[in-house]
Amino acid sequence: MKTILGCIADDFTGATDLAGLLARSGVKVSLRMGIPDEAPKPETTAAFEVIALKCRTSPVDEAVAECRRALEWLKAAGAERFFWKYCSTFDSTDKGNIGPVAEALMADLGTDQTIYCPAFPENGRSIFMGNLFVNEAPLAESPMRNHPLTPMRDSNLMRLLEPQVSGAVGLVNRLAVDRGVDALRMRLDELKATGTQHVIVDAVANQDLYTIAEACRDMPLMTGGSAVAMPLPDLYIKDGVLDANAERPSAPQLAKGAIILAGSCSEMTRKQVAAIKSSAASLRLDPLDLAENGNEAARAWLKAQPIEAVKMIYASAEPEAVLAAQEKLGVARAGELVEAALAELAVDARDMGTQRFVAAGGETSGAVTKGLGVQRMTIGPEIAPGVPWTYCESGDTEIALTLKSGNFGAETFFADALALLEEL
Repeated sequence: MKTILGCIADDFTGATDLAGLLARSGVKVSLRMGIPDEAPKPETTAAFEVIALKCRTSPVDEAVAECRRALEWLKAAGAERFFWKYCSTFDSTDKGNIGPVAEALMADLGTDQTIYCPAFPENGRSIFMGNLFVNEAPLAESPMRNHPLTPMRDSNLMRLLEPQVSGAVGLVNRLAVDRGVDALRMRLDELKATGTQHVIVDAVANQDLYTIAEACRDMPLMTGGSAVAMPLPDLYIKDGVLDANAERPSAPQLAKGAIILAGSCSEMTRKQVAAIKSSAASLRLDPLDLAENGNEAARAWLKAQPIEAVKMIYASAEPEAVLAAQEKLGVARAGELVEAALAELAVDARDMGTQRFVAAGGETSGAVTKGLGVQRMTIGPEIAPGVPWTYCESGDTEIALTLKSGNFGAETFFADALALLEEL
């Protein structure tokens, strides 16, 4: 099938978030972990192709080069419209990677304007007068201010974006969005006439997202969080670009038993870990212990658990404990130890017969997915806004895998995820 929309995401959980919202339309969505080695073939491509990269915190030059390669693959699949997906909390530094990637993609596509809209009202992310809010707190006053890799110390998206791009940055505020599709297009045209290439667009409610998507759906490149892409499938069906009877996904048969692998230390993931402990056998990984003794004790613990049981292995910890480990091991080394251990444990679990996997945290999800050798996913039902189950192959085994961004989902997310599979 010819690809209608080609998407590039800067991490694995963000990619599943985007794919899950696109799949709300009921149309089959293909998620590829990394850029495929082979050229796209019409018999294996989907109307919506999402390429998951792990470039959120890569050096800028590496991130740009990788995203440009992904763009070329998607163009070869037939896509003429593209979406650059980053976190709904605009995770980045003064150097990038959000702005530099967007600017490179714009140059490759020959377009002179794009929008930036990381709003996700269902998950408490809203933009008003160019400022990003997490629930009712400005971004700089939210838990994201203490993120170990991309601490967000400013809430104003224009100020965050300006150091990352060479072109002018502007704003379409909520008042213009509220006036509707035509008014929004007119405001974008006014900004384009002044040479403004990079436009932050306010959104505080789902209806704003529908207005933005309708106004911008023919742009060669849109950028944002996943939610602003959510209306696109229905708009493409309405325009006659996409067949309303396109292929739907189907669920595989799965054995009992599941494993939860949590590396995120976000506030919400810590609450989710605490909530499932009473109903799942659990083991905590300590990066300091991993550095000294390796992963053998955790592997032995896993092998001793009944295959049909729900098991959880987690490294989630309070900020003070995380900081102590990072001070002793270094930020990168502490994270690498945990990621490598969880990836190894995921493979052990699969080899024991486990077919249901929950991964919490962007870096954890990337490591687990790579460890399991997953290259392509079909998107299944949504557990929470932006977090779907996916179906894929690992080795010779069919598995269900969900990749959860650290702050997404309710406190009962892990139990909710496993219960949803039982209903299918």
